[in-house]
This record gives sequence, structure tokens and C-alpha cells, in this order.
Amino acid sequence: MSVLITTEILGENSVLTSVESQLDLSAAWIRSGDGLIGFGEYRKIQISGADRFKQARTWWNQQLSEFKIQNNVHGSGTGPVLFTSFSFDPQQSSVLVIPEIILVKKGNKSWVTWIGDTRQPDFSKLHSTAPSGEIFWGGGSIPEDKWREQVSYAIKSIKEGKLEKVVLARDQIARSNQVINTRGILQRLEIDYPSTWLFLVDGLIGATPELLVRLSKSLVTSRVLAGTIQKTGNEDRDLALAASLAKSSKDLEEHEYAVRSVADALEPFCSSTNVPESPFVLHLSNVMHLATDVTGVLNDSAKQADVFTLIEQLHPTAAVCGTPTDIAKQLINDLEKMNRGRYAAPVGWIDANGDGEIAIALRCGLLLEDKKSIRIFAGCGIVAGSDPETEFAESQAKLMPMRTALEML
Repeated sequence: MSVLITTEILGENSVLTSVESQLDLSAAWIRSGDGLIGFGEYRKIQISGADRFKQARTWWNQQLSEFKIQNNVHGSGTGPVLFTSFSFDPQQSSVLVIPEIILVKKGNKSWVTWIGDTRQPDFSKLHSTAPSGEIFWGGGSIPEDKWREQVSYAIKSIKEGKLEKVVLARDQIARSNQVINTRGILQRLEIDYPSTWLFLVDGLIGATPELLVRLSKSLVTSRVLAGTIQKTGNEDRDLALAASLAKSSKDLEEHEYAVRSVADALEPFCSSTNVPESPFVLHLSNVMHLATDVTGVLNDSAKQADVFTLIEQLHPTAAVCGTPTDIAKQLINDLEKMNRGRYAAPVGWIDANGDGEIAIALRCGLLLEDKKSIRIFAGCGIVAGSDPETEFAESQAKLMPMRTALEML
């Protein structure tokens, strides 16, 4: 029996803007005011294992085979949409969600997709979320001094020639006396970080500046970030810091590893790729990053290379793992002693046509089972020129987006 999926254009005074603040979200993907917002869960599944990306493709295709799609809009992000949040480690759980209702805004156009045989979703039945209570901060999985020791050990390993780069992460736990308001977090992040990709999938919420892969028809895009410096808030001083970042041998080395890992992963599937010779400096509210946009066009012989294939080839990049990948992964397992879960892993959406946007889950937090606690994460790329105190300060800066969003609820 087929399941009806309907997509229709919304008017100028659409429900997208009129009820957004009153609804409890189940999934979201927003950037610069545009994006997709999901309500309810038609289907959800957890998967794990080294073949989790293949499992995801199979499950999504099975769901699509059951749908009868009536699409009056067409184009990317129309029809049924799958929200994905994969794990960093294959043995941990990844989550796939198909919302019951999806509201989308793109430029001056907006549309709604819903599952079922009704003519219009009944938005009045969707409920709001109560404000969060006061936030209390606790420690994380790794004591601060211990994390600095891990960085020192990693630097020693790199100088001994065992590897070129490794990314070490740490976490911090926040608790509230009420259920944490995810909608409020997204709204705060959108104000402070409008140029990032805001996401919410099964309790994983954040604002990441790093796009793992966008697939639009045959055009592939990946934004690589590696190399970071904290901003001061003084415009002249920050311009000088941006110039120093662009010339920093340590940061340029770290960035080169990350770009090379992405370009090498895409090359077998593309008839052409474009890798800029030099990175640009991406300015965010609290930090600046070295950034490079790698682009490519899928070749004719790679028609089977869909977005799931690209995710599998790209993850984990040097920006969140290290170089060489296998040695860096082993060092992470040996040193971190922390379950990253879905942090630093692919998160995003895929539509029925195979188009989609998948980012790396950075500057984020994971709601715990009680919905009153959240683990927030940060990671730093360690190379031969790294310093434990500097890396710790960088990790603190990377925790600030989620800390600030939570404290201002």
C-alpha cells in the first residue's frame, strides 16, 4: 500500500513564518534564514556498523518505494526528505529520521510537504516547547589537565614521525531543572552565527561552519575548515590576526592536510575538480578559520556514486580525524577515552532525487535522555607546531557558541 506525499507552494504570509515560533521541532537545517524544518516523525531508525552508509541508502530507498509523491513544486528539497545524523565511530548508533511535515524556505519561495491523505496539515495540533530553566555547568568526560596531557602526547607522536596530524576532542555537560528548549537554541545560534549551517536531528543540535558535501544534480561542493584563531572583538586587531592566520605555517600545514584528504576522496568520482591554491579566512562571531571550497562534477562512470557514496568516502576527513586516517583514528581511540557519539560526523538532509547537504557536526551538543542535560563538544587539530595551552584556549572558544546559546535561553 502506497503512502501519499504532497508538496505544495505556500503563500507570502505562509505558515512557515506565522507559526514557526509556536511549534516543537523534530528536525531542522537552516542557513541565512533559509532551510528546512521538520515536525513529527513518520519513521525513524538507528543503525550501526562499518556499512552504516550502505544501510542508510537501502533503508531510504525502501521508504521511497512505498511513497506516492504528488509534487507541485519540484527542485531540490521538495517531496519527502530524510534527515541524517551519522556516528563518528561505526560501532556507535547513527539516526535516520523522516518527519511527518516539512516546511521549507528558499529565497522568496516557501513550500510544505506532508505525509498522509489530508489536504492540509493541522498546525494547531502541533505543540510548543516550554522555556528552559537555569543552566548549571559540570565537568566533561576528560579532566582539563588530562586533555592537555593528551595534546602533549599527540605532539610527541607527531614529532616522532608516527603521523602528521590528529584531532583531539573534549566535552562539557550542562544541566537544567527543566527540559532544554531546542528551538530557543536554534534561534540564538541563528542570530549569532547566520553564515553557519544550523541543524537539529534526534537531539543533536548545533551550528557548524563546515560543509562535508553538497550534491546538486552532478555538482559536488565541500567546504574544508582547518586552522583557527580566536577573535578579540577589536576590528583592527582582528584584521591583523586574520592576516597572521593566513600566513601561519602551523595553521597552513593543518589546513593542507584537511584539503588534501577531501580532494583525494572526491577525485575518483569526478570528471573535474577545482581546488583553490590558497585558503580564505572565514570570519565567525567568535573565531576565524582558514577555509577552502573544493568543487567537482561527478563523471558519467560514477552514476552509482550518490550522496551516500560521497559521505562514506569523505568521512572522517583530516579536519576531524587526522592524517594518515587509520593511524589518527587509532591514536584517538587510545587517547580520548571519550565516546564522540554523533559529534564530528556527517549530519544533514537528502531528498527523493538524491540531492542534499551534509555537514560535519561541529559546534554542537547532544541532548541526553532526560532532555534536561546536554553534552557539548569541541575539537582541535594537533600538528607538530601545536602547543597544549593554545589548543586548550582554542577548544574553549569552540565551546562558546553552544555555551552562550544555552546561557541565553
